[in-house]
Amino acid sequence: MHHPSDLSAPAAPEISFDDFLRIDIRVGTIVAAEAFPQARKPAYILTIDFGPVIGRRRSSAQITEHYSLAELVGRQVAAVVNFPPRQIGPMRSEVLTLGFPDAEGRVVLVSPSQLVPDGGRLF
Repeated sequence: MHHPSDLSAPAAPEISFDDFLRIDIRVGTIVAAEAFPQARKPAYILTIDFGPVIGRRRSSAQITEHYSLAELVGRQVAAVVNFPPRQIGPMRSEVLTLGFPDAEGRVVLVSPSQLVPDGGRLF
């Protein structure tokens, strides 16, 4: 089984467009970022504002290699908002913040190339 960030992994099995539509990926703005010293791997706790319908949700993100806490606040990111919450140590991660691996497998966040309204859904 390949890890999703494994650059040598083959393409995933074919799915239907309906399968894709079941994954709710939204854009939000990081409004708070804090250290997460209790995490097994270095991580931050992000609070992300997804606009008036979804509101603010928290996420644990292993993004410490490329991002400082200060530069994260105000950045727009993409996240899956319809997975069940996961308990990660003392915190409840409510959304999965999305990224791509760099050449060393470290996470680079997915962000829109222009400012867009928070809560917009990926299509």
